[in-house]
Amino acid sequence: MIRTQIYLTEEQSLDIKERARRERRREADVIRELLDRGRTSSQGLVRINLKDFFIKLDALNLSGPTDLSTNFDDYLYGTKT
Repeated sequence: MIRTQIYLTEEQSLDIKERARRERRREADVIRELLDRGRTSSQGLVRINLKDFFIKLDALNLSGPTDLSTNFDDYLYGTKT
C-alpha cells in the first residue's frame, strides 16, 4: 500500500468517522472502499457513454471537409471555412 495525505472538508471527515464507527471499521478502510466504488463506477460510465456517443454519431451519417486531415490547422484556427 502507498501512504498519502489528503485534505477533507469537515463534512466529509465527519461522514467518514460516523460510517467507520457505525460499521466498526477503520476510517482508512472506509475511505478505500469509497474510492474504489467511485473509481469503478466512473470508469464504467465513461466506457458506456463513449460507446453510445459513437453509435449515435455514426447514425447521423455526417461528413466533414474532405481535406480536413491536410488543412486541420486552417480549420481549427479559422483561416479556412
